[in-house]
Amino acid sequence: MVEQQIKTFLMFEGGAEKAMNFYLSLFDDAEVVSMNKYGAEGPGPEGSVMVAVFRVAGQQFMCSDSFQHHGFTFTPSMSLFVDCADEAELEWLYNALVEGGGALMPLGEYGFSKRFGWVNDRFGVSWQLNLPYA
Repeated sequence: MVEQQIKTFLMFEGGAEKAMNFYLSLFDDAEVVSMNKYGAEGPGPEGSVMVAVFRVAGQQFMCSDSFQHHGFTFTPSMSLFVDCADEAELEWLYNALVEGGGALMPLGEYGFSKRFGWVNDRFGVSWQLNLPYA
């Protein structure tokens, strides 16, 4: 019997591997756990990600490339929340993730933490970046 786990699942319409590799590049504790790609027989485009599992900062995520078009992408109401160790990490992550994406809340002091920013990255995934009070 498989032990039950809950993982965040990120579905892309192409670009899953690029997104996963981008996220892996941002964190020291990151690795690909497994990845299966479609072959020539399909049903998805050859070389696209059927399903991949990756780990970032101890958390496992899954991603795939859907070969079906959907009337939706990511919504900022589902976001990845990162507590940063210091101001430098917060600013570095914010700048890396907002590039090619967009700011939902610019870096600032909003009263609930030392500093906070919220962005959609270039792949449409929403990230809340927090510098908590000690």
